[in-house]
Amino acid sequence: MALSMRLSRGGSKKRPYYRIVVADARSPRDGKFIEKIGTYNPLLAKDDEKRIVLDTDRAKHWLSVGAQPTDRVARFLDVTGVKERAAKNNPNKGKPGEKAVERAEEKAEKLKAAEEAAAEAKAAAEAAAAAPAEEPAAEEAPAAEEAAAEEAPAADAGEEKAEG
Repeated sequence: MALSMRLSRGGSKKRPYYRIVVADARSPRDGKFIEKIGTYNPLLAKDDEKRIVLDTDRAKHWLSVGAQPTDRVARFLDVTGVKERAAKNNPNKGKPGEKAVERAEEKAEKLKAAEEAAAEAKAAAEAAAAAPAEEPAAEEAPAAEEAAAEEAPAADAGEEKAEG
């Protein structure tokens, strides 16, 4: 018979209270158990001493007989010093999924395209602002030359009439 040290849920709806029990691995979660070796009340503060109550002598006995603790009970046993638990490392836990990566890439591409469009618009606006400032000066010079050329012949004609 495979023995398991696990939690058996009690308490009312949304008010959980667990018994730490030794049971046959094939029996249901809240079903028949062999022995109750402690309690766990998740509603209490983490530093409260009544949050986890465990009979360490009985836990050691059942471990020596071959009972396998669940992950949560193994944590409790590690906290109480009954059985040391190796810390697990899951490097992929914090990585986003494939769809999230795709959405992030699409967002980055759209942002890059928007920045490029804004840079092009800014460059075009600067070129447009700089070009008209130079062009009127270039246009004014020929216009001034033409006006001076028109005045000069008119002045020469006026001098001729005055002489004549």
